[in-house]
Amino acid sequence: MLNIKRLFVFSNTEYYPYSKINSLTNIIGISGWSGSGKTQLMSKLIKFFVEGCNLKVCAFKHAHSSFEIDKKGKDSYRFFEAGASSVVISSSKQWAVINKVESKEPSLNDLLSEIKSNFDLILVEGWKFENIKKIEVFRKKINKPLLCNNHSNFIAVATNSKNLEIKKVKNISILNLNNINEVGNFILKHFKIKLCTNSAK
Repeated sequence: MLNIKRLFVFSNTEYYPYSKINSLTNIIGISGWSGSGKTQLMSKLIKFFVEGCNLKVCAFKHAHSSFEIDKKGKDSYRFFEAGASSVVISSSKQWAVINKVESKEPSLNDLLSEIKSNFDLILVEGWKFENIKKIEVFRKKINKPLLCNNHSNFIAVATNSKNLEIKKVKNISILNLNNINEVGNFILKHFKIKLCTNSAK
């Protein structure tokens, strides 16, 4: 099985090294244990920011090593099998660059360095130990410890659970996981972006 990564690109603009990325974009991680509801929250946040706040969003997803985007028999798959290190696929609706991982999986910083600077927000699902500000998605029913108690980059916990045991030295905001307006506006306030008054559908 080919070990590849995918990057969707939406419009023409210049690229910046990661040292400049942080000063040009607002990056927030959505992290938590498997089964906590990260993807569901990410999807709702994207809709909230795009449809409710008219913002341009880029989404990152850390996948399992076995994920596939090419299938045997497809043209792009055949190009990789023939020896290409990178394949560009284009249509009237989207285009993508697929790069073969030559040695080790790229870090989040490596991937961010490939992203253009014309996004209002970058939402990152996964990479729970990377050095970016993050919101933890937490449900007591999955029977796992709070990540924010042991990692300093968490700024909030989005949860439907009560009486969380958060270390007193932590300045952590508690957000209602079922209230997407509350979670979304917390992120906007953190980045000093105008709050969205439209209710999420």
